[in-house]
Amino acid sequence: MPLKLAREFYQQDVLRCARACVGKVLVHRGPAGTVGGRIVETEAYRGEEDLACHAARGRTARTEAMYGPPGHVYMFLLYGMHWAFNIVVGPRDHPHAILIRALEPTVGVAVMARRRGLSPGDRRVANGPGKLCAALGLDRRHYGADLCAGPVELWEGAHGRVGRSPRINVDYAGAWAARPWRFFERGNPYVSVPPRD
Repeated sequence: MPLKLAREFYQQDVLRCARACVGKVLVHRGPAGTVGGRIVETEAYRGEEDLACHAARGRTARTEAMYGPPGHVYMFLLYGMHWAFNIVVGPRDHPHAILIRALEPTVGVAVMARRRGLSPGDRRVANGPGKLCAALGLDRRHYGADLCAGPVELWEGAHGRVGRSPRINVDYAGAWAARPWRFFERGNPYVSVPPRD
């Protein structure tokens, strides 16, 4: 039986946790069965001081989950169309979150591929924030979900060498955009965009 991560995992610093998430397995138990994959790419967002973070504008109805206890889910829409999955970490009232950018499908792969209209071996099944949410069947219903109480959870897993780079598509954040707060498994074909090595 896979080992589900305990609350303590989510209580650590956002940068340390974002790196530690690489290799963990994100799973969703839903009506179509259990689906999931190894996390191969993440980004850290560090609260109201971080101009690339949604919480930079303060506490709103949209960002409320980010201020809650660690180990919960923050969902948001990308470009008004695609859901993105984030893990709330660190102490309560410090809106730190980790965007899960890409997965290597490992559980219920056929279901994930069918949802994306792709073959099971296609690297595009979950190689982006919106793609992985579509493949896993995650949407607004999972906003605020507790990762320690299902149906969405993280399992222990292994990873290869981890690389770092600036985050993706946050040029509007000025100097914050240059911070190397994106973490990825080097050489993994499921990482969304370069650099991959």
